[in-house]
Amino acid sequence: MAAQKGKDLLLKLDDGNGSFVTVAGLRARQIAFNAETIDITDSESSGRWRELLSGAGLRRSSISGSGIFKDAASDALVRAQLFSGETADWQILIPDFGSLSGPFQITSLEYSGQHNSEITFEISLESAGAISFANL
Repeated sequence: MAAQKGKDLLLKLDDGNGSFVTVAGLRARQIAFNAETIDITDSESSGRWRELLSGAGLRRSSISGSGIFKDAASDALVRAQLFSGETADWQILIPDFGSLSGPFQITSLEYSGQHNSEITFEISLESAGAISFANL
């Protein structure tokens, strides 16, 4: 993947009608994927090398970002999702790479602001089920 503009990575939320809407003007974003390993090494492992159980363990994805909300409607949509405590379908578009989609739960939503500047927010999401990937 060639160098890309960070502003082109989009975070979208299902509006409840099956349509994904861009929820924020994110200024900083991060996506992390993790796969837990299960160590099955025992006293008979060849040369005492660690052995891992293939296909086991937990996989998860975390997304975090900060910026400004696009509009009052997107702010309200995210806030309602946080207060409900339920998972929702999210879509993350990564230019020249693909899109990730699946259920995520908002684990953190923070607002801040300076007296001479706009209100900003920080959001964190954790995967809550299978995440699919599609090439763009």
